[in-house]
Amino acid sequence: MHLTDNTHDPKLKSWIASAQAAGTDFPIQNLPLGRFRRAGSGEPWRIGVAIGDQVLDLKLAAAQSPWPDAVRPLLEPLAAGDLKGFMALGRPAWKAMRAALSTALAEGSEQAPFLELCLLPQAQAEMALPCAIGDYTDFYTGIHHALTVGRQMRPDNPLLPNYKWVPIGYHGRASSIGIGGAVTRPRGQLRSSGDAPHFAPSKRLDYELELGAFVGTSNELGRPLSMAEAEDRLFGLVLLNDWSARDIQGWEYQPLGPFLAKSFATSISPWVVSFEALAPFRRPFTRPEGDPQPLPYLDSPLNREAGAFDIRLEVWLKTAKMERAVRLSTSNALDAYWTLAQLVAHHTSNGCNLQSGDLLGTGTLSGPNPEQGASLLELSQGGKQPLALPGGETRSFLEDGDEIILRAHCEAPGAVRIGLGSVSGTIQAAV
Repeated sequence: MHLTDNTHDPKLKSWIASAQAAGTDFPIQNLPLGRFRRAGSGEPWRIGVAIGDQVLDLKLAAAQSPWPDAVRPLLEPLAAGDLKGFMALGRPAWKAMRAALSTALAEGSEQAPFLELCLLPQAQAEMALPCAIGDYTDFYTGIHHALTVGRQMRPDNPLLPNYKWVPIGYHGRASSIGIGGAVTRPRGQLRSSGDAPHFAPSKRLDYELELGAFVGTSNELGRPLSMAEAEDRLFGLVLLNDWSARDIQGWEYQPLGPFLAKSFATSISPWVVSFEALAPFRRPFTRPEGDPQPLPYLDSPLNREAGAFDIRLEVWLKTAKMERAVRLSTSNALDAYWTLAQLVAHHTSNGCNLQSGDLLGTGTLSGPNPEQGASLLELSQGGKQPLALPGGETRSFLEDGDEIILRAHCEAPGAVRIGLGSVSGTIQAAV
């Protein structure tokens, strides 16, 4: 199966010099979309393309540059700031727009003199959520996270019997999703062992490193999606921080699962990296020997051949006393137990209708080694072994003033490195 095309050519260069800079997240092979405006302008939001350290303003680009007749209708929702409207057009439109942008931004493009007037430095851009998010579902695909946390609660039986058979998920709160910034420490019911609960600020505030997948096109209520159809519905990925109040969670989650311990904040990165851009980094999906294979409705040739994604993930921490951030962990999305297409197929298997702009979280993507935990709950072993930080500080859980930064990138032989950018959040005192 050939998932790559001319837009992935490692020899392709852009007339925008910073797109060739070493280590850039946004070379011409990436071309992620995001919603922005000039900082402080109060202008209407529009969709832009991240390229090097610049943003191509698609509202200006649609007005000032010539485009093929077939591309102009695809630009209309983007120029209007309506990424959801563009996503609803489907994969042929997404691929056609990507190809047109690649041609327009490549060296030697006849559109360069027009488009260079439509650039804004990213440092001068104010970003917003890529689109209005109607529904948000968070899954639990990180088996190493599930094992580590399970051992803390059930040492002899860390995984529940259903884990290897069914993608576990819960419906989250879409209204509290943002693109980072200040995160207010939540208050809630807390309970110490043997004590009656009391209402207070969380003392065990944590992060969770995840990926978020945007649903591109909808399915009708009552109509499940096959794996092939599920694959075709997926538009793009962002980084996702599922902020978690562990002490609130521990008291409230039985028997119905997460509630107020999660709904106070979720942060995502502002640039949506398309599944087309990620094609060179897709890998075979396999299960460990002896584990059950997915049921037929969660299986397909494409999923077996290229359902997994080689995305390198990082968590960084900067405390109020630090001059620079320190990396806490690294992991890889390859370790997810379920693929993104499987999440969509399972979500719709009962006839549930997903809609354009819905967001699916992967769950915490930890690695197999103890130092690869993607949350403090894992790295500090439930708070029993605080992390030693530069300058003599320690952390079991997050303190006020702490900033968490998530980053991710993809690199592989024969492909140009691309990144997902970053998302950061700083803990503020409870109110």
